[in-house]
Amino acid sequence: MSLKHINSVYFIGIGGIGMSALARYFVAKGLTVGGYDKTKTDITNTLVDLGVSIHFEDNVEQINEVFLRNDDTLIVYTPAIPKSHKELNYFDSNGFEVLKRSAVLGEITRQTFCLAVAGTHGKTTTTSILGHLLNACDVKVTAFLGGISENYNSNLILNGTDVTVVEADEFDRSFLTLSPDYACITSMDPDHLDIYGDASELVKSFEDFSNKIKPNGKLFVKSGLPIQGITYGIEDDSDYSVQNIKIINGSYVFDVKTPNELLEDFKFSLPGRHNLSNALIALAMTVEYGIPKPQLAKALASYKGVKRRFTYQIKSENLVFIDDYAHHPEEINAVHQAVREMYPNKKVLAIFQPHLFSRTKDFVDDFAKSLSRFDEVILLDIYPARELPLEGVTSEWLLNKINNEHKKLIQKTELIQHIKESSAHVILTIGAGDIGEEVKHIKKALSIAS
Repeated sequence: MSLKHINSVYFIGIGGIGMSALARYFVAKGLTVGGYDKTKTDITNTLVDLGVSIHFEDNVEQINEVFLRNDDTLIVYTPAIPKSHKELNYFDSNGFEVLKRSAVLGEITRQTFCLAVAGTHGKTTTTSILGHLLNACDVKVTAFLGGISENYNSNLILNGTDVTVVEADEFDRSFLTLSPDYACITSMDPDHLDIYGDASELVKSFEDFSNKIKPNGKLFVKSGLPIQGITYGIEDDSDYSVQNIKIINGSYVFDVKTPNELLEDFKFSLPGRHNLSNALIALAMTVEYGIPKPQLAKALASYKGVKRRFTYQIKSENLVFIDDYAHHPEEINAVHQAVREMYPNKKVLAIFQPHLFSRTKDFVDDFAKSLSRFDEVILLDIYPARELPLEGVTSEWLLNKINNEHKKLIQKTELIQHIKESSAHVILTIGAGDIGEEVKHIKKALSIAS
């Protein structure tokens, strides 16, 4: 595939976080961009403001005629789109070039120095740190992010084409379309078992990904994972490790041990050891790329985070409201660790919306164990995303397994009322579904109440 003959790009599922980053990229390149999504969101509104034509009904007749020329139009779709989708079937049947998002990313990155971030957790934060470090250190970089960066208010950093930074998504083995120069693997906890069947197949897929690295490339692997590479970890004997950790005014201050030296006095403001690990691997990759420590330390200190990744909505003496995308038991454990480290002895209310029936079924006992650790728990109904219901797999089933006297299952319409009735000092909204749409309403209600 070559993108050189393409004048227009049509996205099916344009509102997805990864798809919208690609849409922004092609707009910046001067191409005509349009697409379909089933729901209006802040992301689609932002794209419309950039001149992108978007409609919200699966209807070929609503597609602008500029995208109906099969000689110079590229069709990009997300795997979340069902095979029955009318527009997708139309383009498939009429000679258009139709590609998954990951294949397009693979083509864009092939001609650049590519740094790819893989792992079942930590991809988005790590990618955004890495993109920010390179950009702040004057590298000509394009970074495709799986979340909205607080520094750039965008899921795309576009400052040149010498280097690309991408998330290497293991869902449906998408990352096997990439050929990175540097890659890291942050974690390999079981996930997407609806795709892989069992954990061993997931591990094999990461092994296949590690073999996609270009000759003379480098693979970075979190300490303890069963794949060979340059290792990194926290306060251990890895090739790269965080040492001498202190918390000063709510920020981590630490040193980094490299294979050759000790780099001192880094500052990083995101709470949680998981985020410290994400910062470390981004630093390791940029050190190997050749950026000097003084530039990196200044760049890291200016990093603000990603929306919906431990994002403070309210941070006052009397009340803290944090929103996080965590949708896997290990991610919830990481959020819990961060909250307890930052707010010891404070009462914490966790509001969780499970994401996918299959994931809830596969990890129900682990979800119950993770959620039981909070002082209060509110569950919402399962967000189905791309799935149909599974018999017996419900939030009530999960609720019954949670070992916590202060737990309840409610509807979203009741959420603000129940939050106001809580005596918790710290309130968390957690999940990858549409719970994120509720955050602004909760913030407004709590701000008025306080």
